[in-house]
Amino acid sequence: MPGNALTRLRIILTLFFALDGFIFAGWVVRIPAIKEQVNASAGALGLALLGVSAGAVVTMTLTGRLCRRYGNHQVTVVCAVLLSLSVALPPLTHSVPALTAVLLLFGAAYGGINVAFNSAAVDLVTALRRPIMPSFHAAFSLGGMAGAGLGGLVAGSLSPTRHLFGLTVVGLLVTFFAGRALLRTELPQVARPREASPRRLDRRTRGLVTVFGLIALCTAYGEGAMADWGALHLEQDLDASPGLAAAGYSCFALAMTVGRLTGSTLLQRLGRTRTVVVGGATAAAGMLLGSLSPSVWATLVGFAITGLGLANLFPVAIERAGALAGPSGVATASTLGYGGMLLGPPAIGFMAEWSSLPTALTSVAVLAAVAAAIGFTTRNAATG
Repeated sequence: MPGNALTRLRIILTLFFALDGFIFAGWVVRIPAIKEQVNASAGALGLALLGVSAGAVVTMTLTGRLCRRYGNHQVTVVCAVLLSLSVALPPLTHSVPALTAVLLLFGAAYGGINVAFNSAAVDLVTALRRPIMPSFHAAFSLGGMAGAGLGGLVAGSLSPTRHLFGLTVVGLLVTFFAGRALLRTELPQVARPREASPRRLDRRTRGLVTVFGLIALCTAYGEGAMADWGALHLEQDLDASPGLAAAGYSCFALAMTVGRLTGSTLLQRLGRTRTVVVGGATAAAGMLLGSLSPSVWATLVGFAITGLGLANLFPVAIERAGALAGPSGVATASTLGYGGMLLGPPAIGFMAEWSSLPTALTSVAVLAAVAAAIGFTTRNAATG
């Protein structure tokens, strides 16, 4: 495939990554309004929100099979349509069971598109022979920041129904134009890794895919923990103001986005193995500072360092799993990674009750160090 076509494909996939982050963040900022609409308690809302996670996890493995049968690009477009349509459904519900049902559908579309476009991105990385995977995940982060920012701006003037319907319109428009181009652009079969056929996977390859999935899990555990507990740690343990406490996750997310924007350059200079080792070690040091420092400002710096360290671990893990096993590898690693995001917040809560929140947050540092150790021990298996 000519270089111009590959560049065009990279732009199209970047749009889908950004759209995914934009739609998901737009939904997240309207959760409080939806909670009030369905008159849900905190516990009932938590169970309803598990629908997103359950739908995503269940669908991810199935999507790997669909990608092998119908193609990554086709599945990406179908899931983008479903994601765009399903995000408009939560404001139409008036009970917790109904909300749970539509969130299962939304989660299924979200999980499906993540496996599909990550599989397509892995193929493109193979064709280009350049480590560009972090740039796609940077687009997701930027889309999320845009979606959250826009949601905050319109929350006071638009109802959740109108806001999320607007996301549906945007999603369908992007999918119509970008999807048509994506469906016309297929990588030649020779560009895909020879290991992508599931019938050729041996026990060692499956084990390596699981190992890379564990790196994704360690990374996502930290992301989930920071999203749910970072602000509370600043406000509860360090007496920060609510506004300053809210800045904690912003520091983490912004640093992660910057890390991903520069990730391709970092991978070219360090290679995949050293990027994982250095990133994991950096995140571990940053989280120890962020969780144990008595200073609010030192904690914010620690959160930012953690974001920089974790930034490229997930993209590298997904890429390596996909290079080894195609869409099945992406599905396995994504499922483990999403499981880590689910595991993080409740695990931190249980540990905080048993000891303290600062101590519990050090588990993020421990798992970041585990990711670095895994990267080092698999250095001979992971070329680069």
